[in-house]
Amino acid sequence: MRREIFTEEHDQFRDTARSYYLRECAPYADQWERDGQVSRAAWTAAGKAGLIGWEFPEEYGGQGIRDFRYNAIMAEEMAATGSVGIGLGLQNDVIPPYLMRLTAPGQKARWLPGVTSGETICALALSEPAAGSDLKGIRTTARRDGDEWVIDGSKTFITNGILADLVVVACKTDPPAGHKGISLIVVERGAEGFERGRKLDKVGMKAQDTAELFFHEVRVPAGNLIGEEGRGFYHMMGNLPTERLAIAVSALASAERAFEVTLEYAKDRTAFGRPIGQFQANRFALADIRARLSAARVYVDGCTMALVQGELTADEAAAAKYWTTETCWEVVDRCMQLFGGYGYVNEYEIARIWRDSRVQRVFGGTSEIMQEIVGRSLGL
Repeated sequence: MRREIFTEEHDQFRDTARSYYLRECAPYADQWERDGQVSRAAWTAAGKAGLIGWEFPEEYGGQGIRDFRYNAIMAEEMAATGSVGIGLGLQNDVIPPYLMRLTAPGQKARWLPGVTSGETICALALSEPAAGSDLKGIRTTARRDGDEWVIDGSKTFITNGILADLVVVACKTDPPAGHKGISLIVVERGAEGFERGRKLDKVGMKAQDTAELFFHEVRVPAGNLIGEEGRGFYHMMGNLPTERLAIAVSALASAERAFEVTLEYAKDRTAFGRPIGQFQANRFALADIRARLSAARVYVDGCTMALVQGELTADEAAAAKYWTTETCWEVVDRCMQLFGGYGYVNEYEIARIWRDSRVQRVFGGTSEIMQEIVGRSLGL
């Protein structure tokens, strides 16, 4: 199926992204999974290739390009090359709205060059042990003490938590005000009282470091507040449609990769004297997957262009995130079945895709939360 949403410039960017992933990431996938994190060298290589922070102005090392199609290309090529672990999606999809739109010129000059070069790895610390989808329920606090903020609390499920040099932390600066008292404060590596807990032993996405973070009387300059004090909840809500579409793009790319490796296997693997793909049950299964992926591609590309044009709504993004992640899981699970016993062996890529795909129905808001958002938009 020919895709109509990309220009020649996007195609050139895709070539750069694919070359980067094949050179700097795919060869190290197994090692990174064993280590539980990626090499920092892969981050700086991405920076040198211009694959981080293209949205930022040129004076900070970026290219001044705000176009989600580039984000989609990065996610698609990561899946297509069998690369794992590196949290460039968080760095490019999630972090820019916080560091670009909520920061003052001095803050930009201080932080953006390192982010764009890949030398400064970012994390977004929202989730807590008792507050995941319900961000209003966070308990981490920050109190003002002269020219400093003093932060106390803990976070969990934090992507890039171990490697992060700069963490955007959601804190309650006015606890009695509830969600109207949440603010966003940046904590930098080396701050006294800022500790990283255990690296979480996850079912999948093992190469992507996910950690607990602890804040014990952590003092940071008052100037590390980004956005408006007490408006943090609204800042976070404003960024969610983009984050959820990014998850939808990644989910579809994972399903397409699963189909690709499964189709190849079905042509090569023989049973009872012929390739297993020639058995009607398997051929029909692959045909069904092909049809689902084709429909999903049109759907996601349409959402992508709606975002580029500033027209994507929160409920549309939630619907895309819900449908693609659920579809991805169904597709990947069916593909794994076609591998038979080999699908359960870790040396086969389909096993890794299967492990990694399950959490997409959880992070960024569970499927049930997405259904609730869409349901409310229907006036129910």
